[in-house]
Amino acid sequence: MSRYAAARIYELPESLDELVGPTSGAVTLPRHIGWGPHYEYDLADAADLLLMYERVIREAQSTVDLRAHLSADMLRRHWTDLFLPAPARRAWQDRFPELAPAAAAG
Repeated sequence: MSRYAAARIYELPESLDELVGPTSGAVTLPRHIGWGPHYEYDLADAADLLLMYERVIREAQSTVDLRAHLSADMLRRHWTDLFLPAPARRAWQDRFPELAPAAAAG
């Protein structure tokens, strides 16, 4: 793990219910989140959806970013498939234990 990932403070919503972002269509992230080449994420494509969620969780600068781009239902459905830095995953699962794999299986 990089020192950056270990030291980064990740934004978290107070409640998953705040996450009311899109669940279909195409999404282009703002530059401060998707700072690479211009890319439109097709939410019907599983790989695009996962990549977008990973970027938003890693790079969000405010809860406004999280609310605008993440959906609670989609996050719950795909949580275990996301490739995230361990500190980000731990922070989210500490706040929302229902995301932890053991909780999802139970």
